[in-house]
Amino acid sequence: MILDNLSANKTPQIRAWATRNNVELCLTPTYASWANPIEAQFGPLRTFVMGNSNHPNHTVLAREIQAYLRWRNANARHPDVLAAQRRERARVRSERRQRWGRPRPKAA
Repeated sequence: MILDNLSANKTPQIRAWATRNNVELCLTPTYASWANPIEAQFGPLRTFVMGNSNHPNHTVLAREIQAYLRWRNANARHPDVLAAQRRERARVRSERRQRWGRPRPKAA
């Protein structure tokens, strides 16, 4: 189970539960939220729902979040399509001899 590096995730009760249930806890490094898969879900939520917003109360904010989640679920891409897109990007990077998609620095 992947957890963020929050101190509440390191308590003896949590570690005892993990031992009892045969669960390995993997804590993401400090200041590495990009390594936590759930952050990929929260980033767009912050950007498209809460960013630059002025919701008058929690009820309105909750409605906006629910509307966004309904839209996201209705427009989700099939995992096979996402995998095919990743393979194609990797093929193009390989042809360009780029490791991560950034252009290689030009030789001086």
